[in-house]
Amino acid sequence: MSRVLVFAGSARQASLNKQLAQLGAAALTAAGAEARFIDLGDYPMPIYHGDLEAADGVPPKAIELGRLIHEYDALLIASPENNASVSSLLKNTIDWLSRIREFTPLEGKTAALIAASPGAFGGVRGLYHLRAILNTLGVEVLAQQFLLPRAHQAFGADGEFIDPKQAEQLAKLVQRLVQALG
Repeated sequence: MSRVLVFAGSARQASLNKQLAQLGAAALTAAGAEARFIDLGDYPMPIYHGDLEAADGVPPKAIELGRLIHEYDALLIASPENNASVSSLLKNTIDWLSRIREFTPLEGKTAALIAASPGAFGGVRGLYHLRAILNTLGVEVLAQQFLLPRAHQAFGADGEFIDPKQAEQLAKLVQRLVQALG
């Protein structure tokens, strides 16, 4: 059984991307994978700074998260778009993970990218940058991605998609991820 770690690049409690990530985790389970949703808010790290790293090393929470990622076959990342790029939380997390020398938590992983945004573009500009960052670190990112524009209007009171076509599109993406893990 494929094991997929799922998280959003936002720690905000009412994050649209957290909501989307949780739906992604449920879709992965329905597709036959073992999915685990985590909250990056549970892994606080200082802003990356080379002098801080030289003085104190990689933060314990970065190593803890890195070990967790290392245990999984793949990642499903729901990324907010901030100023047409990735969120500072997600970028900082990746920067610290890339500094772990004892093992490489991201290298060799497969990832699928999803994004929710209240805007009309659905977070596509941020995913372009996230894809480039992950590829640089040895992550194979699926060509397909899922975008949820006007996300503030996309979820019902039950937390599910209002439009069943969106649920179908997300299901297709996670099925591709599971197939890629073969």
